[in-house]
Amino acid sequence: MTTPFPLKPLLDLTQNRMDEAARRLGELIASEQEGQRKLELLQNYRDEYSERFQEAARNGLSPDAWRNYSAFIGRIDEAIAIQKTQVDRSKQMTAAGQQDWMTQRNKVKAFDTLQKRHEQGESKKAARIEQRQSDEHSAKRFRDREDSAES
Repeated sequence: MTTPFPLKPLLDLTQNRMDEAARRLGELIASEQEGQRKLELLQNYRDEYSERFQEAARNGLSPDAWRNYSAFIGRIDEAIAIQKTQVDRSKQMTAAGQQDWMTQRNKVKAFDTLQKRHEQGESKKAARIEQRQSDEHSAKRFRDREDSAES
């Protein structure tokens, strides 16, 4: 009779934690990608608007229109700076999430190794018991033959 792996509850717990870390990492990666996409959209919009501004400036602009273009480009630049900060923070959070997942994965691997060693030990123990029983059975048959030969 083999004994169950005594650290099975810890193995299950670390497996659940690794699964949760993987789920969170997926969310962090998706959030980072979405933030990067928004940043690229803002940068593209700024480039397009800047081109329009330059074209309008070549054709002549009133001082009010000049201020409006300049102010709007300034607001876009502020939005880009804010989005860059958010993307940088998101990248840091993703890196931390990757580290957390790797830590949890390493714990699971350690418990898996312990479980495999336990199973190997149990297999060896079962093989020794089976061999001992086989030896005892063979010895009994030999004694029975010896006893019947003497009679």
